[in-house]
Parts: sequence; C-alpha cells; structure tokens
Amino acid sequence: MEKLVVSLDFLEFPPTYTCDGEDESPPIRIRGLSASSVAVMAVNPFIKSCCSFTPWLIWNIGPVEVIPAGIPKTGVVDSPISAVQGRNDLGKIGYTGPCPPVGSTHRYSFKVYGLDSMLTLAPGSNKADLVGAMRGHVVQFGDTVGMYRR
Repeated sequence: MEKLVVSLDFLEFPPTYTCDGEDESPPIRIRGLSASSVAVMAVNPFIKSCCSFTPWLIWNIGPVEVIPAGIPKTGVVDSPISAVQGRNDLGKIGYTGPCPPVGSTHRYSFKVYGLDSMLTLAPGSNKADLVGAMRGHVVQFGDTVGMYRR
C-alpha cells in the first residue's frame, strides 16, 4: 500500500477548530495522492469513558492536495469541495472538534484513506458502514495527529 503524507497546519489545535471556538473542521494537507477518492476518519483513541471515539467521517472527496477548513455540517457537501459525511459518535453529521474536560488533553488522529473509487454509501452512515464500504478499495493511507488541552 502506498503511503500518503498527511499534515495539519498545527500540532496544537487553535480554538477555531474546537468547542471553544467555531468548531470548524481543520484544513488537512495530503501529499503523494494518486487515488481516485479520499475518505477521512478522525479518531480520539483515548476517551476514558469508552474507547476510541470518532468525531468525523467524510468520504467521496475527489483527489485534492488540501481538504479545506470549515466543511459544512451536512450529509452531502457541495462547497468548498464535494463530499459525503457520516454520523459521528455524538450522533451528529459532520465534524465535532475536541472539547476535553478542563485540565485534560484530547488527541485527534486524522486517518486519510486513498481509495480506488467513490463509495456507494448514504449520507449519515456510521463508522462501521464506512469501514465496510472501504474494504477492498483502500490503495493508500496516511495519518496525522493534533492535540488540544483545556
């Protein structure tokens, strides 16, 4: 599997991308992409009350070097890029930024999958649905991490 180089413009989340700001999705930079489409799964692997928490699922992004910030919180996205979003672990469609309790840190891992095709998957689908739909279609992978402390 080919490696993608994935990066954020920060290591520590600016408030804009958290519950303390506008709660916008951050820009994600992708280098080395040769796939037909992209899917992103954001994961906070250390939520003490449960397990791995998924605050964002988005797929059917065409090949781009940058997934722009501020993706609208709708199932079908037409602007600033075309994409489809799923229901996160809070039961919401779209991105939900880090919001740790005061005195603790949340870590978000942005897992970026290069796929050999667009996925036939309904808006609002969950993580298990996305994982199942991607099975056999992942040709590239990369990830990056951002931290937020309150």
